[in-house]
Amino acid sequence: MIGILGGMGTQAGLDFCNKLAIQYRGKIDQDYPLFFLYNKSNIPGRPESIGKTTGALSNRFENISSKKKYEKVLKSLVDGCKKLEKAKCKFIVIPCNTAHYWYEDLQKKIKIPIINMPKEVFNHTKKNCKTNSKIGLLATEGTLKTKVYDKIFNKNFELFFPNNKLQKQSVNKAIKDVKMGNVKKAAKEIQPAINYLIKNKCKKIILGCTELPIAIFAFKSIKTVKSSKIFLDPNLILANASMKKYKKK
Repeated sequence: MIGILGGMGTQAGLDFCNKLAIQYRGKIDQDYPLFFLYNKSNIPGRPESIGKTTGALSNRFENISSKKKYEKVLKSLVDGCKKLEKAKCKFIVIPCNTAHYWYEDLQKKIKIPIINMPKEVFNHTKKNCKTNSKIGLLATEGTLKTKVYDKIFNKNFELFFPNNKLQKQSVNKAIKDVKMGNVKKAAKEIQPAINYLIKNKCKKIILGCTELPIAIFAFKSIKTVKSSKIFLDPNLILANASMKKYKKK
């Protein structure tokens, strides 16, 4: 059984489950994968719990307050994963990019494997893009600050980001609106950031916040999503990695 720690945000967790079900649709109910979604929406805010960071995760705390905030989120993530562990899940996925800032410390406290979403996105990119390709990244400021993608991608690819104005007026607003259920509004808001990355010759664009695929693909079929070659959807990539591991049971 696949354990899914959701609630970061709720829409993103449901989007992951939907992609898991659609991608691996069965002819009868019993053909679908077994999964357990724990929508733990009470996990403290991840961006607000990130202290001053550098390339080395060991330097994540700038003061005692930052350390307490970090540990509060870690405890909540551990509690959620342990419930999935207790439910006899074989492994865990977390459909939230920013939450992977806590990945190393979280995995140390959990006995079953946790699939690393940014690493799966990297593996997928490596198979589909030439080394040193320019890859655009749309993500929360928290994900950008913690460099969860940079530390994996930088040796092989050139990551490229929206400028500060677009980050605040396009990306941040689109993410917030998806969380609030204003998906049509979010779809319009994210377009300037996408156009900027395309204009700057990015070969691929990572939708590095799990709310963003909802904004971009909400009114399109899964067939259209799969054929949109420029976008890398971490939730879709994670769903495929989950099923690959699930089938090995």
